[in-house]
Amino acid sequence: MQGPRARQALTIRPPDRTLPPMKPLRALAALGAVLFALLLPLAARPAAAAQAALPFGPGEKISYNLYWTFILAGSATLETLDSGQVEGRQAMHFRALAKSTPFIDTFYKVRDSIESWVDPAVTHAILYRKDQSEGDYVRNYIVRFDKNGNVAYRYSKGNFKNAVIIPTGSFDPLSMLFLFRTRPLAVGYEFAAPVTDGEKSITGTAKVVKRETIKTPAGEFDTLLVEPDVRNIGGVFRKSPDATLQVWITNDARRIPVRVKSKVVVGHFSMEMTGYEPPK
Repeated sequence: MQGPRARQALTIRPPDRTLPPMKPLRALAALGAVLFALLLPLAARPAAAAQAALPFGPGEKISYNLYWTFILAGSATLETLDSGQVEGRQAMHFRALAKSTPFIDTFYKVRDSIESWVDPAVTHAILYRKDQSEGDYVRNYIVRFDKNGNVAYRYSKGNFKNAVIIPTGSFDPLSMLFLFRTRPLAVGYEFAAPVTDGEKSITGTAKVVKRETIKTPAGEFDTLLVEPDVRNIGGVFRKSPDATLQVWITNDARRIPVRVKSKVVVGHFSMEMTGYEPPK
């Protein structure tokens, strides 16, 4: 399976526009970092689909427990929020939150928030926002996608930081997971898609390995095991030559991620679904 290919980042003059004021959010977790890193490579670019046929919609909320080895270290949620206007365009709105438990808070507090806005047919990203607070590490930035110019612009604290050329139909790390859920799955199927965080643009790949029945705190599920290529994801995966990542997706029309397992240099992390609320 071919690994991701990095694209050259360009420093160019930002578009002439004023950024809206950003309220700083207190974000959260090394566990959250793993959660958000695992969202990166899970999608293939779909043909345009009618919004009514999407397996998710406003009101959907998926809840998880996060574990480090066998220790319950935190919780996370994936949500589809109400649609609305962003950047002057109609958009779907996704949000992922992660936080550490009170026990983990005493020595490594995590409060992470990621939001993504995409076009209603889920064919490209429009806006991406990440607020990250993990121990003493705090980072906040947004990425604006210029669909016509094929450029993603990255800002931090209202200041322009970088621009990178992107392929048509690019997504951010969070919206990639929802894009993946629009695809029909089968054992042996391989995926590839462009994704960017505003610093670099890569092509992520993943493969459906096998069908498997698993049990989680939310119940028993017929699933398909997906193994993304993590070689160019970055973060804790970049520091782990032998890193692995596995994602179990329900083998039905909803394609819900119910379990995630990763092995990195700092240990084994996992995520188990604890609850599911369907779209309204």
